[in-house]
Order: sequence, then C-alpha cells, then structure tokens
Amino acid sequence: MTEPHPKADLLRYLQDARDALLWKLEGLSEYDVRRPLTPTGTNLLGLVKHVAGVELGYFGDTFGRPYFAQEPPPPWWYTEDAEPGADMWATLDESREQIVGLYRQAWRHANRTIETLPLDATGHVPWWPEERRKVTLHHILVRVVSDTQRHAGHADIVRELIDGSVGLTKASGSVPEGDRKWWEEHRARLEQAAREAGDGRSREGA
Repeated sequence: MTEPHPKADLLRYLQDARDALLWKLEGLSEYDVRRPLTPTGTNLLGLVKHVAGVELGYFGDTFGRPYFAQEPPPPWWYTEDAEPGADMWATLDESREQIVGLYRQAWRHANRTIETLPLDATGHVPWWPEERRKVTLHHILVRVVSDTQRHAGHADIVRELIDGSVGLTKASGSVPEGDRKWWEEHRARLEQAAREAGDGRSREGA
C-alpha cells in the first residue's frame, strides 16, 4: 500500500493548475492574452496576475514571510488603495513577461513556505475578518489548490473562445477527438436537446 504524502499530493495538484494556466497563454498575441471575453472582463493574463497575488499573499503574508518586504508592493496589492478588480487585468505598463515572471517567483516563494513548515503550522490571513484569520498551512494549501484549479477552468473556456484550443494539459487533452464537423454536429445536438427540454418545461408550467 502506498504511504500517504498529503503535502506532496496537494503541491502536485497545485503545480498542475499552475502549469495549465501558463500553457493557456502560449501562442497568443498580446491582444488575445488580454481580451476580456465575459461581461465581467475575464481574461487570460488577468487570471495569471490574480493567482500570482493569491499565492504571494496566502503563502507569504499569512505566514510572516511577505514577498514585498524589501521593495514596495505593486499598486494593485491588497495593502494599497487599488481600484476594485485591479488584480484581474493587465495595464499597458505591465507586460506579459512581468506578470508571468511574478507568477513563477510566487511559486518559488510559496514552495519554500510549503517545504519549510508542517501542515499544522498556523498563520494569520491579514485581509480576513479577525475571528477567522487564524489558519493552518493545510487549510491554505487546500484553499489555494481549489482557487487555482477554478481559475484554470476559467482559462480553459476563455482560450476556447479565442481560437478553439482545448485541453486539460499539454500531455492530456481530456476531450473526445473530433474534427470541426464532428464538433459542430455535437454542439447542434446539445442545442437541440436544450431547446426541447426548455419547451417541455414551458408546456408543463402552462
């Protein structure tokens, strides 16, 4: 029987989500990585910027290891007077290389925290209500894995809307193989089923 390694398991799933997020940027223009493709402005580079801040905050400030200890934080940081959602999009002054580089630095900073501390180590989340601020490393790892995987899912949809590219990871597509015609027919079938279900509900409510 395999011995349990909870910290290693959590870190592996976190790294899978990290890699998937950056992969979704590959091969796209500056415009496409920044394009807001939902009514609330969701965009690929903004997702990466957001999760970089998530890791730096939760694995840094929470455990007394602030990343921005020797330099001023960026204007979108939670301690600054930032506009709402400032961490969810890239300004003209922020390049793709800067944001991706910050995310990779966040990985390294977070990994050192994770490797150094036991899962039951306690920290305090500065931006949470006082009564909930005390947390364990295990709690934060689960939270950040969940958050990053969720945003990787957002990135899946945004990338598909941009150029039709799909897939879970470089190594695993995790979707049925089919050409453009197959997918058009598949989508039409789903649309028809949805319309028929909707018509049925309308008749039942009449």
